[in-house]
Amino acid sequence: MNKIFPQVEVNGKAAARTKVLPGEEAGCRPLCCSPRGACLSASLLFLLATLAALIALVAIFGSPPRTPAAQACVTLTNRTGFLCHDRRSCISASGVCDGIHTCPHGEDEDEVLCRDVPQSLPRFLVAHCGDSASWIYSDQRCDGTNNCGDCSDELIPVTACPPCGPGWWRCPSTVFKYCDCIPRSLCQDRVQHCSDWSDEYSCPGP
Repeated sequence: MNKIFPQVEVNGKAAARTKVLPGEEAGCRPLCCSPRGACLSASLLFLLATLAALIALVAIFGSPPRTPAAQACVTLTNRTGFLCHDRRSCISASGVCDGIHTCPHGEDEDEVLCRDVPQSLPRFLVAHCGDSASWIYSDQRCDGTNNCGDCSDELIPVTACPPCGPGWWRCPSTVFKYCDCIPRSLCQDRVQHCSDWSDEYSCPGP
């Protein structure tokens, strides 16, 4: 603010002398003052402008969606599944990020979930093969099918699976698709699927 000095006579009239302090030259003041005398610093004005810009962006584009954490469930076939956000739908693990929206709201194909498969997938959805660079979905393990390509998803020491189910016949398979079990539907069809021919001579069929 300006400092008032004693009045002096100028042309017969009293006049007040003022001294301009440093930084208060004409048109230059460190603070921006409103007509009411309320002063806001330049930094506060910048903060308010930034906040207004953020509010405008949210109003235009909307707030970023919050994605609930993925949760595991057990499917009707007793396999690891993915619980949809409705808390009722349980889809198979291999149904996640397969390009098909299976959950009612499509969260199984969420961009964040599927952006860098398998790294972006929850651990409960992923199973690793004998080759550490290869992986499968957790529900593809011990399903009777050679999903890893080296049967490591069906055989020890990598995977310990239960014995062949009632719809399967245990034998050393000659078919790449199977490992130690073949479907009984392949028995007695006059085609060799077991290296010992037991599918044709010993398996009772379906």
